[in-house]
Parts: sequence; C-alpha cells; structure tokens
Amino acid sequence: MAVKLAINVAADAGHAVKDVQHYLRPGTLQLGALPPLSLYVHLPWCIRKCPYCDFNSHEMRAAEMPEQRYLDAVVADLEAALPIIWGRTIHSIFIGGGTPSLFSPQGIDRLLGDIRARLKLEPDCEITLEANPGTFEKDRFRAFRAAGVTRLSVGVQSFNDAHLQALGRVHDRAQAIAALEEAALAFDTFNLDLMYALPGQTMVQLEQDLVQALSLAPPHLSVYHLTIEPNTYFAKFPPRVPDDDTAYAMLDRITEMTGGAGMDRYEVSAYAKTGHRCWHNLNYWQFGDYLGIGAGAHSKISFPHRIVRQVRLREPKLYMDNALAGRPLSQDDDVPRAELPFEFMLNALRLREGFALAQFRERTGLPQSAIEQPLHEAERKGLVERDLSHVRPSGRGFDFLSDLQALFLAAR
Repeated sequence: MAVKLAINVAADAGHAVKDVQHYLRPGTLQLGALPPLSLYVHLPWCIRKCPYCDFNSHEMRAAEMPEQRYLDAVVADLEAALPIIWGRTIHSIFIGGGTPSLFSPQGIDRLLGDIRARLKLEPDCEITLEANPGTFEKDRFRAFRAAGVTRLSVGVQSFNDAHLQALGRVHDRAQAIAALEEAALAFDTFNLDLMYALPGQTMVQLEQDLVQALSLAPPHLSVYHLTIEPNTYFAKFPPRVPDDDTAYAMLDRITEMTGGAGMDRYEVSAYAKTGHRCWHNLNYWQFGDYLGIGAGAHSKISFPHRIVRQVRLREPKLYMDNALAGRPLSQDDDVPRAELPFEFMLNALRLREGFALAQFRERTGLPQSAIEQPLHEAERKGLVERDLSHVRPSGRGFDFLSDLQALFLAAR
C-alpha cells in the first residue's frame, strides 16, 4: 500500500520545465533550421461531455468555471516555457478545448493581451477560437473578434436534430444556423465542422447536411468520420453506425459536393476556398513546432540536436495548482530517433500535396535513407507518387491513408 501511494503521489506531482541548456546539449539529430512555431492554448471546460469525445474536456457541472484563476495558471505556464522558445516568432495561435467560447470575451481579450506582452507574433498571425453553437448569443462572436480572434471554428457536427441528440450536442439545427450566420458577419474567415458516418445516418441525410452547410458559404469546411475512441461512452456502448462501404461512399459524395462548391480538398478531412486554408493545422501536418499550454496540452519543440515532446497535467485543478507553482508538466521527453519517420509521415501524408524530401530532412534531422525502404514499398503498392524532390499520396493512398501511414512503422 505504501509503495502504491508513493507512485500515485509521484504521478500527481507536476514537473518544472528544464533549464534551456538541458535541451541544447549534444544529441543524435542534426537539424539545420528550426521549423515555424505555433501556440496552442487549451481551455478544458464544456457544458456537457459528448459520448464520442476523447479530448481533455470536463463538464462544468454546478460549479462556476474559475476563469480568472485558470487564465492566471495559463500565463504562468507560458512564462515558465519562455526560455525554451526565446527569440522565436509565433505564426498562429489556436484556442481549443473543451468549449473555449464558454470563456467571456473579456477573458479571451485578457489572454491574448498577456500572450502578446510575452511573445513576438507575426503581423498576420492567425488566431483561431473554437466555438459551439450551444454557447452562441448575439454579438458574442463580434466581441471575440474585437478581442483579437481572427478565425472562428464552429463545431456543428450535423444539422439533423436527431443526430445532434445522438451525439450529445447541446445545440439544435436552428442554433447552429444562427451561430454560423453570425460568424459570417463577424469574421472574414471561419471554419464549419461536420461529422459523417453518424449513428443511423443515411446517404440522403448526409447530403442534406452538406447542402445546408454549403448554403452558408463557409470559407473552410472540416468533415470528420465519426470514430469510436477508447475510454469514451460510445466505446462502452457502441452505437450502430454505417458500414465501411457506406462510409467510403459518403466520403466520395462529400468530396464531390464540396468540389462542386469551389472548395479544394487540401487535407484528408479539410476543404477550403482559395486563401482560407487553416495555417495552424497546416503547421501540424508539415511537422512544424507547437507550444501547448493549458490542462493536458501537448507540445513539440525542436532544438538543434533533438525534438522534445511535453504534456501538461490533465486535471484542471491539479494543473492550476502546479502551473501557478511553476510545475505544469506531467511529461517531458525526447522523441526517439527511431520514431521520427512515422511521426513525420503520420502528419505529412494527410496533405494532398504531400511533402518535399528536403522538408523531411530539415524537420527530422534524419537522412532520406531513413524512409527510403517504406517509400519504395508504398510506391510499389500504388499508394504514393514521387519524383526526385517530392512525395504525395496517390488517390488510392488518400483513400487508404491508415495503410499508407502504417508502412512507416517499419522504419522504426
């Protein structure tokens, strides 16, 4: 019992960010340049936990959300991380959750002001806030815009009330449409999130969702296949969802209808009009760096001789207590050299345009030979197309992306 208690105490204890010299020591990698850096801020509360959600989100219940204390903790977290990103410019900020739009516009204004006071931002830095229609009220989105948010991502998931109820969403069709109309008035660019292969969904119902979505003229549309994730309510009580053949047919129809509306499928789940791609997500997919602050946030930070992954403490109260004491981390480790090819490919192959071989060398610090064998196998199977400088998934590779990515596990 004493040993078990000691382990639990150790697991609950936060860790401080190490001295910058620890990250700069010699190592096995040789990165010629550091990639672009983004900032992710996690705001973990939501009105109700959706049955499919495996994100670090927590229902507010009856307790009032401790907005100011949480923002104090996030700023303390950022200050503790400043030495390891000192001098680097932030290209994008993404405020995710949870449901960040539960925070007041004044709180978001304070957060962005505190970030600007501590970091150098690109003049055209993309600043995205996730919002749910269930938290929508008139003029609230305009207030977020006035606070400095430049892009809204609205989590609709469906316009079918029965499907919304099955997904545990707190909004209905009418609220979703009203929120998106307000978003279009308040922002030059915004994203509409949908899901497909929902419990009981037919092809006709999918088409109805897409017709409604496209009628609102979103500059960017994300359409995700509903997946049953471990440790969710749906994993314990699986709903009846469309079979694989129907889901593939749905994806083909999504691509056809979005293409007809002038939207380009630039990533496996993302469609955009010209000039409206999500820069923050592109940075992830191109194996850029990101500092994640907030409860449960993940970071990937590159140094000349190593790539580091960090994870913040997940439980909000534990995170706040430790972040305010300068100990926000639960994990802080080098990414093993052997795992980098798969890590890179897991992201880069999601892009229709693929990646430059020079970018693989630059972002991982590894030679091209580290991926040559699985690349040859992928080409033999018709899953990629390549020339002397570039690799891109073929149409077949895009359709069977998991099979393509899995080839690079062998590179470990």
